[in-house]
Amino acid sequence: MDRVIEKTKTQKLMKYWPHLAGGIALLVVVGWVVFGNHASTLRVSKDELTISEVKQAEFKDYVRTNGQVLPIQVVQISPEEGGIVMEKVVEEGSHVKKGDVIVRLSNSNLDLQILNAEAELAEKQNLLRNTQVAMQQDRLNNQTEQAQLDMDTQRKQRTFEQNKRLYGEKLISKEDYLQSQEDYQLSAKKRSLVSKRLKQDSIYRTVQMDQMEDNLQNMRRNVVLVRQRKDKLEVRSAIDGELGLLDVELGQSISPGQKIGQLNDLSDYKVQASIDEHYIDRVRQGLTATFTRGERLRVGDGTSGIKQYQLQVRKVYPEVREGKFRCDFIFKGERPENIRTGQTYYIDLELGQPEQAIIIPRGTFFQTTGGQWIFVLSQDGSKAYRRNIRIGRQNPQHYEILEGLEPGERVVTSGYEAFKDNEVLIIK
Repeated sequence: MDRVIEKTKTQKLMKYWPHLAGGIALLVVVGWVVFGNHASTLRVSKDELTISEVKQAEFKDYVRTNGQVLPIQVVQISPEEGGIVMEKVVEEGSHVKKGDVIVRLSNSNLDLQILNAEAELAEKQNLLRNTQVAMQQDRLNNQTEQAQLDMDTQRKQRTFEQNKRLYGEKLISKEDYLQSQEDYQLSAKKRSLVSKRLKQDSIYRTVQMDQMEDNLQNMRRNVVLVRQRKDKLEVRSAIDGELGLLDVELGQSISPGQKIGQLNDLSDYKVQASIDEHYIDRVRQGLTATFTRGERLRVGDGTSGIKQYQLQVRKVYPEVREGKFRCDFIFKGERPENIRTGQTYYIDLELGQPEQAIIIPRGTFFQTTGGQWIFVLSQDGSKAYRRNIRIGRQNPQHYEILEGLEPGERVVTSGYEAFKDNEVLIIK
């Protein structure tokens, strides 16, 4: 008879080992997920990195740019009258005085206008003289008529008074008396009406003469102006300076107001610079700037040295082109020796007063991170960890750190293109 073999305790437990193994594996995975370090790492050579120290130091708030020397003022040359270029009196680059002739033009239509204006003026003058003669004759005729009416009225008045006495003495008939009275009254009335007419005619002729005289004066002024237009066919310099540009050729037709050149005012100079639009809200009129020039100065026993010059913002142009805006500077104090139009100066424009701040040197890491994060080295320098930061102001040498770094720490400031997607660098 077969005997039933009982399973040992160990054999019973082996039945559950697959479940136990699965549970242990699950716990290991969960622990790795929860407590493990999943940061992507990359091994890099220390020689390929630029490592800089975070410092607490003075931050100089300035921006560096290059500016070009320009004349303090540029005057456009535009003739008031059009015409054909007959002569170029001055060539480009020549120095001119105010009033010097630069170009001579010819305009036959203007000559014809002058002749017509002069002829019309002569005609109006003759007409005015004829009118004055006619008015003088009318005035004499009116005075003669007035005198005759006065005499006729006096005679009829005398006759009327005589007849009145005779009629009172019954020496003449009533009809004769009444006729003399009516003749006298009619003559007096005609005299009054003629006096009023002559007075009105005198006023009208005076107004007419004044109007004609005003017209004549206007025509005289018109002739003067037309003759002045003739003078403007000679294009003259408006200032003392240098003829920087003259874009005309002999025989060329020039329109009124057309730009044909420019004059450079060399009594002083300005410096015009293009600045990144990032600073447009901070640059304003009155800010100071400096630049240095190597000149022959007495330094010790030698004659060479570096001299610094002062500038001041004169004008800020609001227009932004290709990410930059223009700014004009004027000199404060001395000008460099042998200054010339077109020279380039490297300018440091001060945007604010120096202040204590946490700073790091500028580096190419900024192009990749935009200043939002940086790799910070561990204390032993074997690793570098990615850390978020916040950058404030910047100048050509340093960035101002507002958050994320402490003085004494070390950071990688070279380019991040090779490891921008990693979070930990293992430095060999």
